[in-house]
Amino acid sequence: MRDIVAALFEIPEDAPHLEQALTHPSFTNEVRHAPDNQRLEFLGDSVLGLCTSQLLFERYPLADEGTLTRLRAQIVNTERLAEWGRSQGVAEAIRLGRGALSSGLRESNNVVADAVEACIAAAYLDGGLPTARAACARIVGPMLDQLDQSGTLDPKSDLQEFAQARGLGLPTYEVCDSGGPAHDRWFEVKVGIAGRWLAQGRGRSKRLAERAAAEELLRRRTDLFGNDAPVSNAPARDDARASGGERDTLVCIVPEDGTLSVDARRRTNASDALAEVGATADPSRGSSELALDDGKENGP
Repeated sequence: MRDIVAALFEIPEDAPHLEQALTHPSFTNEVRHAPDNQRLEFLGDSVLGLCTSQLLFERYPLADEGTLTRLRAQIVNTERLAEWGRSQGVAEAIRLGRGALSSGLRESNNVVADAVEACIAAAYLDGGLPTARAACARIVGPMLDQLDQSGTLDPKSDLQEFAQARGLGLPTYEVCDSGGPAHDRWFEVKVGIAGRWLAQGRGRSKRLAERAAAEELLRRRTDLFGNDAPVSNAPARDDARASGGERDTLVCIVPEDGTLSVDARRRTNASDALAEVGATADPSRGSSELALDDGKENGP
């Protein structure tokens, strides 16, 4: 697998720092002469930050400092680096100790993301800055394309802006379930607005689960808050259940017509409109099903 990683980062398979970049500390604990990748990860993190900053600076010439900083944080984070590393075969090339291997540590987001950053450092040290810059462009390029198409990679921010613009206050998130072994945990999070739980999402981390829940609610916001709601800027995804291969769905149930549709334009306060139909999430019905409020306190 090391040859695949070498080709991916455009450095020779026998490059001086490549083997070290793929060596987890657990391997070093068992094979003392093998240096681990932690120092390289430290360097690679800075190189990735520099190259990503330059790419954003050049791609968005009218964006201010705050916007560029926010975009960089959306692109350069553990979850996205780990996702990329798995998709490109980096995870399979990591050298792990026997104990770490048997416990499934290869699936850890931190382990894979550290290896990706260490490989960036190897590309920088063994191939120079142009090689490292090209590697970083391949990593963040698809995310930048997604930004161009959707305007965001952060559905939580979109949902917050949407709610505040309509006087609904800040969205509330709460973990409602979790499970899986230590190396492959999953979390289920529900999101609420205006005192009502409205959607749920699942992911390999709390952060990803919150994003999935926010995406689901954004997809349904016209049904919930009226036709004046603009089309969601959140990227459409089919992997809200990232760990199980399923996507959470939202089912709206109201007597008579079987749908929940609140036209916020006809009411002075959108939260009153939502409360009028008494929407609240009922976890006993399924992952993201809505039922009428039965008088019990179910809000966030």
